[in-house]
Amino acid sequence: MTTDMDARLTFETFVVGPANRLAAAAARRAAESPGSGYNPLFLYSASGLGKSHILSAIAHHSKRSNPDAVVRYETLEGYLDELTRALQRGDVDTTRDHFRKADILLLDDVQFLAGQAEAQEMLLRTLDALTRAGGQVVLASDRPPAEIDDLDARLLSRFSGGLIVDIGQPDYETRVAIMRRKAEDRGGRLAPGVAEAIGRHPFRNVRELQGALNRLLATQELEARIVEVSELSELLGIELDLGPEEEDQDEVEEAPSGERWAPDPFPSLPEPSPPKDPPWKRAFREAIDAVTQAGFSPHRLRRHLDSGEEPDDWRAVLVHFRTDVDRLREIRAELDTLGDPWPEAASTLLRDPDRIEEAEGLLASAKERVRPFPEISDGPDLEALQSHFPPMAFRAAQATISGERPEYNPLFLHSPEEGRLLLFMEGAARAFRKDQPEGKVALISVPEFAEEFIRAISDGVAGAWRERWWTVDLLLLRKAEGLAFTERAQEEFFHLFEALKRRGARVILAGDRAPSRLTGIEDRLLTRFEGGLVVDLGSDSDDRSPPPGRKDGPGRDASEAPPAPDDGDDVLAALRAFAGVTESEASPTGDEVEDGVMEGLGDPEEVEEWYPHPERVVWRWPRLEDRIVEEDR
Repeated sequence: MTTDMDARLTFETFVVGPANRLAAAAARRAAESPGSGYNPLFLYSASGLGKSHILSAIAHHSKRSNPDAVVRYETLEGYLDELTRALQRGDVDTTRDHFRKADILLLDDVQFLAGQAEAQEMLLRTLDALTRAGGQVVLASDRPPAEIDDLDARLLSRFSGGLIVDIGQPDYETRVAIMRRKAEDRGGRLAPGVAEAIGRHPFRNVRELQGALNRLLATQELEARIVEVSELSELLGIELDLGPEEEDQDEVEEAPSGERWAPDPFPSLPEPSPPKDPPWKRAFREAIDAVTQAGFSPHRLRRHLDSGEEPDDWRAVLVHFRTDVDRLREIRAELDTLGDPWPEAASTLLRDPDRIEEAEGLLASAKERVRPFPEISDGPDLEALQSHFPPMAFRAAQATISGERPEYNPLFLHSPEEGRLLLFMEGAARAFRKDQPEGKVALISVPEFAEEFIRAISDGVAGAWRERWWTVDLLLLRKAEGLAFTERAQEEFFHLFEALKRRGARVILAGDRAPSRLTGIEDRLLTRFEGGLVVDLGSDSDDRSPPPGRKDGPGRDASEAPPAPDDGDDVLAALRAFAGVTESEASPTGDEVEDGVMEGLGDPEEVEEWYPHPERVVWRWPRLEDRIVEEDR
């Protein structure tokens, strides 16, 4: 076990009552049969109600049952410290394996995952690895998963897929039992009625109850005497209800003869019948029966009923409760319409009107998760645009969008003209959509990507936003230079890129310059940009026959461009047209071709307008495609 644990915190010393019975039973099963029951087991409660005690009990019980079991017990703070040290050492894999090899992983204070993207990613992978290997995961938090800010939707789904248990405040009988058990463990003795008197006080948690007991036992030890019930209020500094027995003693009077006697008023009257329930209690009981049969939790109404005090405007309480139940039904219907991305989480939340805010948050996340990407407008696809762009760009884009595992991933296109890049990327998107109609295509610029992320954070749906982007089959990201000097946008895009690569999705990037000339972008991104294929898309001035939809001089549209040559003998003429070389400038015979460059055009360094980029080399070759050379950059 990683952390030193109190040997006294076992299942034997854990007092079980109605508020923690389910948690205790589930924890014992997790300890005795790791990975075979609820996995993960998620315990949550306010501070001081026994979460850490249960985690310790699981560890001790597991080690007794199987001494060879590997049990890892950590607070999230310790987990993060270990992750930070691993990152500093550059040894994250060893640390990750350290957790993944556990038979039981116990993680306390999980609420501190909020805002820890790296820790959430590592925990997600650890959970997946452990559950696949048959390991058990038990987590504890001071709030339910849906109330942890910025929690990754995938983690929320994993947590909800196991068992989430709320540990409530102990009732009167449990408090009395805790007092007696802890006094016995400490070797102390309590006067009659003391445990009952202290148990009637509404302590907020077990720690406060134990604090009162510590003060009582310390006084008895210091003064070598037993503290009586009548001394408790002054000793503990709290107002205690001494109960009916002690109150009756106050009514005992001293008889004139010196004997103690209690008056017996109206001894001849019959015993009064118990009073009937007031209207509010009857209404609450009927409502509890109705919502229970409908499958909803009646805890809110039961708390009012158990308190015995009539709520202010109890009819309004019932109306508010009914409104929340109706809203849960509406949320259920909306989730069903959306396809309910997280049915496990929904099945728990949508039964409890007290968790209406969590249910609303789940619905908002579901809407974000299934929000469609902008449609790609109709227009020319890659095939129609082929003659207007460098052959290498066309062939690389075809290989990227059509291969099962694309060879060039990512494909990075650069040009100083944004419109030219956008036209090519839209053509690639249409070609992919034609080839894979069910595939998800996302075409977006870096500023739009960053703005979307800011909106998702503001709306509290960042986890669902990430999960939505991770489902893309073809991502086309424009204005890559916009990533410069943006911390969160680079961080989010890096994780998105890695997730898409793992899935085998395609990525096409575009910027106004080559990756080697980009500044302000992390090396881990630049190396990935350059690890695929980098292609110069040129500029419109290089293209003498503009693509469809673009003008080339007053009143001229691409549709008016001269038709492509039909015969193989006219390939040279077509390439001249692409290069911007007129018939009079070029030599018409193959005898004048030497080393692939046409003679008569002069020194390439002197004829700069003929060599704006590498594609401006004119060859005569029977099969042109055999001469295209693709270079890895």
